[in-house]
Amino acid sequence: MAGAAFAEDIVGDPDDVDVNVTIEEITEPGVLAMTVGGDSVSLAESASADPGVREFHGELPTVTVTDTRTAEEIPDGAYWYVIGTATDFVGDSGQDPISAGHLGWSPEVEDPEGTGVVAPGDTVDTVLDSPPNNVGLVGQELLAMASTSEEAIGSWNATADLLLKVPSTVAPGGYASTLTLSLFE
Repeated sequence: MAGAAFAEDIVGDPDDVDVNVTIEEITEPGVLAMTVGGDSVSLAESASADPGVREFHGELPTVTVTDTRTAEEIPDGAYWYVIGTATDFVGDSGQDPISAGHLGWSPEVEDPEGTGVVAPGDTVDTVLDSPPNNVGLVGQELLAMASTSEEAIGSWNATADLLLKVPSTVAPGGYASTLTLSLFE
């Protein structure tokens, strides 16, 4: 690879070039959008109170919902919500799959000012837990919800503690699932 050779002695006086920009106010309509602060979670085993059950814990990457619309751009009565649903865990060596019902979560919403405008969804327990909410992340489960979009203008962060519970007889090996997060209004 060839490189450019530069003289080390300056000939004449150096000249500066000013760089200017004018940033106009955005006149387009605002948007309601969701971003996720990562694309994977690794669950780690922890002690279980039941010797017949193995538990694995992790944390959902931060989910940020940002609404840059003005109150006038938001339809009356509108509210937004984020749901999640998981696929079954598939083994990397042909093991029997583990139902997504074995994966649960406990959602949390950052609300430093305590407004209550955006609330976390309910804890969803696994199929190995006691009723009433022991369905796992098989269906569409609520992560977070704005009671009214007009009051939730700005950015909101949500996450969830994830819990996988499986029988102690589950086949060893690597398993993978996909947790799909969706924003609706």
